[in-house]
Amino acid sequence: MRHLMNLIRGMVCVRLTGLFPERIVNLCAQEGIDFWAMEWLDEHTVRFITRRHTLGLLEELAGRVGCAVERESSRGLPDFLERFRTRYAFLVGLVFALCAVSFLSRFVLTVEVSGNEKVPTAVILSQLRRLGVRPGAYGPALERKQLAQEALVELKDLSWMAINLYGTRVEVIVREAVKEPERLDESGWFDIVAQADGLITHIEPEQGDAVVKDGDVVAKGDILIAGTVTLEPPLYSDLPVRYYQTHARGRVWARTWRTITAAIPMQTTVKDYTGEEKSTWSLNFLGQRIKIFGNTGISWPMYDKITTVRPVVLPGGRALPFSLYRETFREYLPQTVEVDRSAAQTMLEEELQKQLTALIGEDGEVESVRFSTRAVDGRLEVTLTAQCMEEIGREQPGTAVN
Repeated sequence: MRHLMNLIRGMVCVRLTGLFPERIVNLCAQEGIDFWAMEWLDEHTVRFITRRHTLGLLEELAGRVGCAVERESSRGLPDFLERFRTRYAFLVGLVFALCAVSFLSRFVLTVEVSGNEKVPTAVILSQLRRLGVRPGAYGPALERKQLAQEALVELKDLSWMAINLYGTRVEVIVREAVKEPERLDESGWFDIVAQADGLITHIEPEQGDAVVKDGDVVAKGDILIAGTVTLEPPLYSDLPVRYYQTHARGRVWARTWRTITAAIPMQTTVKDYTGEEKSTWSLNFLGQRIKIFGNTGISWPMYDKITTVRPVVLPGGRALPFSLYRETFREYLPQTVEVDRSAAQTMLEEELQKQLTALIGEDGEVESVRFSTRAVDGRLEVTLTAQCMEEIGREQPGTAVN
């Protein structure tokens, strides 16, 4: 560290010649002039290194005792800058660069978001951009607390936000809101009815009267759990039967048989690329697109546009607000071709499997499945027939009973 400070201040190597050079050494010690690497060349000559700013005082002390001071060499930052004393263009450029760095360092270059899990980062950055928190914004002018509060008003899934400024980097820390549990709606009169034909295998009534039992066959729309509860009078009583209506709840499992059909044309239109291609290059600087070269005038009737973005990334992995954009335009002509029947059948079967999973729900189970295929009217049709175990009950408004 001491050597580094000496380089910044500047060092000189001097040779002192006189009858009594040791007297100048004593005077340097008395005046507090630091020197080191002292070397006696002969009985009248001594050499040592001292700091550049003490050279004037050293020459004055040497004159008192009749010694001659000879400057042999010097090094350090002052000597380096002295080389450019007459290079005015360099000095002007250096001053301009220092001013530019000190000025540009007050602008935001990156915005980082942390603490979010369910809310996408892109959604948070988009809202902050609308409020002015983006690369290129003047950092000291950002009212960070006010901006965080305004962002929370729009981002309902967040409960807390803090915006911190570290030089050219804005750090956004968020906390997601904890959703309130859904309350059961006990209002109204509802029945549990079958949403598909099936064979009842298990029923779990929670509220209301079960009107079916295990082994019953039901059709779509049949009542499974009635929201109208019957209150029988006491035995040997003349009181009438009473009814009250409630919001029926429960789960009803049944074995069902599902049939789903999907179709695709046997011919399709594909892109036949002609080989003609054009490219344009542009630079994205602080959110502004600057075109570098290339012609965007396209005379082709049909073409694809492919955009490639190459961001500038620091060695640590942090991206800077500079990106190179390349837009490639490729001409093509439409061409009608026959569909590969095997590939089309596989695609339709996968799509039918997804539809079946959506129908029976996450708790449903497919016991067996079978596919049948036929070609009709220029289309390929695939039919799925499956035996499933699923929950078939759904709520439906009931009818009031007097």
